[in-house]
Formats: sequence, structure tokens, C-alpha cells
Amino acid sequence: MRFFLILYLLIFLNNTIFRAPQKKLIVVNIEKTLAILLQEEDTDKNKRITVDDMGDKHFTLMDKDSKKYGIVGTYQLSNLLQELARARDSGKKLLEISYQQIDELPVDRISRLISTYYWDGLTRKMDKQGLMQILIDPKMKSAPNLYVPFDDQKAWKYYTSIADELGNLNVIKLPQKISYEYVKSLDTKPGILVLSAKTDNSYNPRPFVVPGGRFNEMYGWDSYFINIGLLLDSRVQMARSMVDNHLYQVNHYGKILNANRTYYLTRSQPPFLTSMVREVYDLLEKNPENKNWLQKALQACIKEYKTVWMSKPHITSTGLSRYYDIGQGMPPETEPDHFDEILLPFAEKAGLTLGIYKKKYMNGEINEPELTEFFIHDRSMRESGHDTSNRLIGVCADLNTVDLNALLYKYEMDIAELINTEFDDNFALENGTSEKSQTWFNLAEKRKTRMNELMWDETSAQYYDYNYKQGKKTYFQSITNLFPLWANMVSNEQAQKIFEQALPIYIAPGGLVSTSLKSRGDVNKKRPQRQWDYPNGWAPHQILIWKGLNNYGFDEKAQTLAYRWMYMITRNAVDYNGTIPEKYDVVSRSHKVFAEYGNVGTDFQYITREGFGWMNASFQIGKKYLSEELLDDLNRLIPPEWIF
Repeated sequence: MRFFLILYLLIFLNNTIFRAPQKKLIVVNIEKTLAILLQEEDTDKNKRITVDDMGDKHFTLMDKDSKKYGIVGTYQLSNLLQELARARDSGKKLLEISYQQIDELPVDRISRLISTYYWDGLTRKMDKQGLMQILIDPKMKSAPNLYVPFDDQKAWKYYTSIADELGNLNVIKLPQKISYEYVKSLDTKPGILVLSAKTDNSYNPRPFVVPGGRFNEMYGWDSYFINIGLLLDSRVQMARSMVDNHLYQVNHYGKILNANRTYYLTRSQPPFLTSMVREVYDLLEKNPENKNWLQKALQACIKEYKTVWMSKPHITSTGLSRYYDIGQGMPPETEPDHFDEILLPFAEKAGLTLGIYKKKYMNGEINEPELTEFFIHDRSMRESGHDTSNRLIGVCADLNTVDLNALLYKYEMDIAELINTEFDDNFALENGTSEKSQTWFNLAEKRKTRMNELMWDETSAQYYDYNYKQGKKTYFQSITNLFPLWANMVSNEQAQKIFEQALPIYIAPGGLVSTSLKSRGDVNKKRPQRQWDYPNGWAPHQILIWKGLNNYGFDEKAQTLAYRWMYMITRNAVDYNGTIPEKYDVVSRSHKVFAEYGNVGTDFQYITREGFGWMNASFQIGKKYLSEELLDDLNRLIPPEWIF
């Protein structure tokens, strides 16, 4: 093993990262150097330098005094390209650079760029300067429309006052009661929804961080994972601003939205608000102002819990909750051809072309009960955040899912503990009533008992989604079955069984896979690959399961899984010009994932300017699980199978 390790390192140092000792600053002409570098090394002409390019990976860098310096390997060359592009973006003509910058340790470089560069690239603000960037919606083709809540007069005054200055902008006030029919009427004129603002002296919209790429608005559960990354990078006020924007949504739109666009007004996303509130409050100074902030935040959490997740249509006859979007028909934000395979048999049955059938169906001229039911499930699946997965297609609205109910158990425990520790066990609500911690502890215990009765399977040591209409478990193997570890709701005995029997099913070379191959089943034209299924892995799953394992003392396994995930990210970033994408194929350890919507974050030139929100966060979080020795191994790109 030692021989192979030495051999690997020698090959790696020669071909990928050549360690050069020089500290001298080299001054180069940016445009000239860029042109030559791309001509020689960017053989596929995509303005990136990757392992797929066929250049010789040796470049002579010439400074302004005509002195020559050798740059060797994909990693060094792509770093040089990135630094040249960043300097050019800032308006410079000359770049001062050292070998140390070109040859920065990869983990250090990725983490530094996330902390100092990518978060800024993902930050948006709905003021006069930043509004037009947010209004652009690549998912829809329409004129820019801005919608203001009925009862926010300050927002209405601010945005109507700047509309004329911005030009082509329609500012529209939402009705007091937002019905599905009203939301449906907006399909032809979709737009962005206003978020919160500081209004003490003037109207100052609060900033927020978006996922990235085509997702150019504030998303529901993405925000929780982004917030953890922001807090780790000491951006506490930005994380608090994210929470404030969520509180605004609860108070003005009735829920935390899938995202702040009109076509998302009918659905929420997985609930993480109490976790966001607690994690931000833990880092705030304990003073009356911040205590008042916590009080308002907790009031919104309780409101969301009661009016969204514990009310119809989300609550079911089992006493457990489900995902449910109150909208009907095709989700308007999907690609035009996304449902063609579903609609085609109905069009053929009706003797119509697909285009004519689709138009008539969308206009309400065709009533097809089977399609109505399909789209109820499809929309509900999108509320789950797992769009799409064979676990949920055609059945989501009938399921008490493990993930949702584990998250709600955590909600109940968070509320109970905050009332008990921060409000002396007597929390006043806005309606004049008060809440006691024991009420919420009882709710949590009741949910746990019910989940153990309906969802827990002793033989396979997993929780499974429960089809409350059929009265049985689905037995679909999904990593979400392990969310109760994160919620800290299982016994030590259950945790040990999950660790020994269930967890190994989901372990892949690059981390944790979303579903098992067995449950995903065959992939073919009629049953295509879904992005939330095997072999793909996603950042939120990794983050939650790492923490879940830590909750029960399985620290070594959490560290091993974090290393697998971090190695895959680092290896791909080194080989592919710093790429930090939305998701990975964790079986082949590749970012080249083409299921459904492609892979956001892989389409850029010269340098990625933002990475991807929860992927950035997973990298910063993953670092915390690794020892200095393992971080050193990761910087040398030693594969996990050589270490563990």
C-alpha cells in the first residue's frame, strides 16, 4: 500500500499540481497572456482548462520584462486562467501573481473562494440597483413584474416610486386573500415577490443569498444549508437577514415559499425555520434587541407550524403530515417539454396533436381526472424539494413522508426548548394566549410514537414513507429514511441498528447516494433517470446525515463520509477548472450529471463566480469534520479508499 501511495503522489505532483518554491511576484499582461494560454491549452474552446483538454499542460508564462516561468499541469493552468479572468473583471491591465497563488493548496483555495468570492456572487438585494438582476427569470419569458403584499404599504410606496426610474417594470399589489384561482391567473404574467426590508429611517431591502445559476431567487430549504455555510464563514448578519426574509414570507404570504416568485405561492418547502432561528440566535449577542427578534421569530415559527403543516391539506387522518401543493395542472415553471411523455398518450387517445392537446389542457378546455391526480402528486413532490424522484412520482400527496415528519419533530422540540430556556416556560403569542414548553414536548413525543408505529421497520432498521390511503409502508429505500437521526428522535438502540443495517445501503464512493439502485429500478425511455435518485448525491442529504451520525456518537463514520464527499468535490474542482456544481453522481464521483435539468454550476467561462449555494455550504461544513491530518491528505487528493 505504501508503495502505491508514493507512486500515486509522484504521478499527481508531476501531472496535476507542481509545487514551486518561488515567492517572486510575476507581472504579466492580462489580455496577451489570456489569448496565448487559451490558444495553447483550451483545445475544446470552452474558455476553461480541464483534464479533457488535449494541450501538453506546459505553459511558459512571460512577465513584462520578458522573463519566462514554467506553469505545469491542469490545476496550475486553470488557476492561472481564473486569476487572469478575475483581474480582468476588476478592470486591470496587468496582473501581479506568484507561484503560490497559482499553486495554492486545493482545499484552501476552494474554501477561500467560497468565503470571500462565491457568497458575494450569490448575494441579491431588491433595491433599485439590484432589482433588475432578480427580475430576470430564465425559467419564464415575460415582462418584469414585481408583486407587493396587500398589507405592506411601505413596500408599495418604495417600489412604485422607483418603477418609473427603472423603466419596464410593473408593480402590482396582491389581493388580501391569495387563492389558487388568483395564482393561476398569474401564469401569463409571473413575477418576483417582495421580501423584507429595514424601515427604521428609510426603506432598505434586506439582502439574501440565492442557490445560483438559473435559480436566481430566494429558495426555501436551500436557505437553511446556505445559512450554515454563512455562519461558518462569519457572515452572521447575512444569515440573520435570510431568516428575516423567511419570517416576512410567513407573515405576508402565509408560508415559506418554494421560492419568492408568483408561481410558487401555492407551495412551501421542507421546514427548517426553527433550526435557522436557533443557529443564528446562538451567535447573536444576548441583549434585549436580539431577544425581541427571537420572540418575533418564534411567533412566526409557531404560526407556520399550526397554519401550514398541522392544517389541511397538509395534515392527514394519521395525525402525521404530508407535502401538498394546492395548485392544479402543470407547474408553469417547468420546461415546455417536461411532461410531453405523460401527455402524449392522452393526446393520442383524444385524436389531437401533442401541441394542441397541451394548449387545450393548460387553458382548462380538457378535464382529465387521471392527469389532475398526476399533477397533484407532481406539485406536491416539488414542495418536498425532491423534484423529481421515483419515490414520489404519482404518489407524493398520499404519503406521510419520513423526511417531513422528522423535520416537524425537530420543529416541536426546538419550540419546546426555546420556550423553556429563553422565555421562562411562558411564551406569549400575538393573539394574547401563551404557550408552555410541555405542550410542545408532548406534541413531539406523540409524533415520534406515531412514526414508530406506522413507519419504523425493525427487520430492515429503517423508517419508510407511509401511504396513509393504502394503510401501509412503501418500503422505498431513500436516504431520507435516515432523517430521524438528524432530528435526534430515535433511541440509541434504533440508531445502532440504523448504523449497522440501513446506512451501508446508501454509502457510495463519493458519499451518500439519494436512493438505492434496487428501489430506483430500471431506467428506460418510459421511466427515465430522475435527478434525486441513484446514482446521484446531494449536499443537503450529506449535511443532515453527518450531523445525525454525530448526534449518536458515530463520529468516525461521519468523518469518513465527509471525506468521501470532500474528495469528490476537490478532485472535480482540480480537474475541471474549479467547478462547484449543484449535484454529483456519487457512484462514479463525477459532476457530469445530465438527468432532467442538467447540472447547474457547470456552465461558465474562465471561472465560476458563485459555485452553488448548498454545495458551497457542504464544503465549508465538511471541513469541520476532518482532522488536520485528513485535510492534509485531501489537499494531496489521496482517495478515501486509500485511507479508510
